[in-house]
Amino acid sequence: MSLRTKDKTTTDASNRLFRVADNPYDMVKLTPRRLERLIYPVGFYRKKVRVVLKVSREIIENFSGRVPDKLEALLKFKGVGRKTANLVLGLAYNIPAICVDTHVHRVSNRLGWVKTKTPEATEEALEKLTPKKYWIDLNTLLVTFGQNVCLPISPFCGRCFVYKFCKRRGVTRSR
Repeated sequence: MSLRTKDKTTTDASNRLFRVADNPYDMVKLTPRRLERLIYPVGFYRKKVRVVLKVSREIIENFSGRVPDKLEALLKFKGVGRKTANLVLGLAYNIPAICVDTHVHRVSNRLGWVKTKTPEATEEALEKLTPKKYWIDLNTLLVTFGQNVCLPISPFCGRCFVYKFCKRRGVTRSR
């Protein structure tokens, strides 16, 4: 649900949805209209409802109701990209994976850890740079940092604890 949606909106919508249905069997029992009401106002919510229902049905039919624990299987679901697949592997199965969202991509480039143009390239570069034991936690740390300190526009460089190590790539104005 996070694609083209602010983090708080995604979190609120996910919490509403998972209070009602937290597994594929309960998801497919919901009507599209009810799902829409639960996840609104996430971006493209009607399309996302169709994806959630389709993926839920596929998980039931092809994986006995259990979300797969392999990257290749997760990527076969329409609407699931590397970010989501890696997040599932790391958080649901504790399998080392680097989840690169907009925050991880921006922060790791801004700090000068990587110099990449796409999230996929960032993922690959961070895998080479970061010990595997930190892969799962990297997303949580950089997302929190990117949401609260290293904002996309006017980051809080004045209160940043890694300021003296930061290359500040792409920063034109800070607070």
